[in-house]
Amino acid sequence: MFPRGIAVVAITRRGVETALNIKQSLDREGLKNFIFAPKKYSQTGVCELEGKIGEFIKKNYGKWDAIVAVMATGITIRAIAPYLESKLSDPAIIGVDAAGKFVISLISGHYGGANELTKIIAKGIEATPVITTASDSMGKQSVDELAKLLHLTIENPKSLVPVNAAIVNDERVVLVLVGNVKVPTETVIGFEIKRVDTQEEAIQIINDYDAGAIVTKESSKIEGCNNKPFTLLRARNIIVGLGCRKDSTCEQLIETINTALKTVGLSAERIDGFASVDIKKNSAAMLNAAKMFNIPFEFLSVEALRNLNHPDLSPDSKLVQEKIGVGGVCERAALIIAGKNSKLILKKTKQNKTTIAIAEGK
Repeated sequence: MFPRGIAVVAITRRGVETALNIKQSLDREGLKNFIFAPKKYSQTGVCELEGKIGEFIKKNYGKWDAIVAVMATGITIRAIAPYLESKLSDPAIIGVDAAGKFVISLISGHYGGANELTKIIAKGIEATPVITTASDSMGKQSVDELAKLLHLTIENPKSLVPVNAAIVNDERVVLVLVGNVKVPTETVIGFEIKRVDTQEEAIQIINDYDAGAIVTKESSKIEGCNNKPFTLLRARNIIVGLGCRKDSTCEQLIETINTALKTVGLSAERIDGFASVDIKKNSAAMLNAAKMFNIPFEFLSVEALRNLNHPDLSPDSKLVQEKIGVGGVCERAALIIAGKNSKLILKKTKQNKTTIAIAEGK
């Protein structure tokens, strides 16, 4: 969650005090964050804010997953307005008053995670969360919230308005799962759920409702005679990369996997595969863990791992390099199997004599 980090920006002395409280709450959740403030308010843990807030936003708008602005909401809105593009690409923007009484979800509430981050910060600093998205205020689950929760790509963003309107207005909506796509249905709220074999069948079902959403592994647009609005959601490829010592046990691997999934808010049902280096292809611990999850395991050659260049990779381990000839296994394996344009949603993490990373394909 928020792998690129969270920028907390304050412009007054009181605001810096609140920002430091926010940092503590984010640290407790294990969320990477940095505080920025004018030089005259500098202290330990605070980076210098160079120039005015507008200049900072212009330079850093796409750099962070979220920006928490501890200042008057009007200042924040004027600063970010020129850079707003889409709820599917804008970072989460949260406003907090200098006294830390209110935490306001401003931009990218669902898909960007602003609503979730608002709740985390408000709880951490004992403030009042302010979330005004229609579905949240009415206790409903929007399509973009569902996509964020289940790691799905929205293929036709223009459909969000009519489909979410149907949800808010208590109309009949359906979620259609195509083929063997895997979704933890217990997390889906307010949708009737159907499963079909083909996209054509999915369209037929949508037409029997007021609106709906289709989840598929296919990247192509669904064609068919449809009379009702629907959002096309493509399930991203989720791959767990693993590395372990010879004496690691199946139980240790399972515990590590479950901890990692909890960290990124994923259900085991969304995992498409495990991956590692081929010198581990006879590892009883790995093979038994894959069997327990009923998920396939792929093993890659050292050469294939070594040839990967990717900006998300952690620094190489000299020890691993000396032992097997490549500076890292779990991140590389996950990224390769996840496919072209994949990214890490969990960088290399060590636990129980094992290393784990999770990659998400586009």
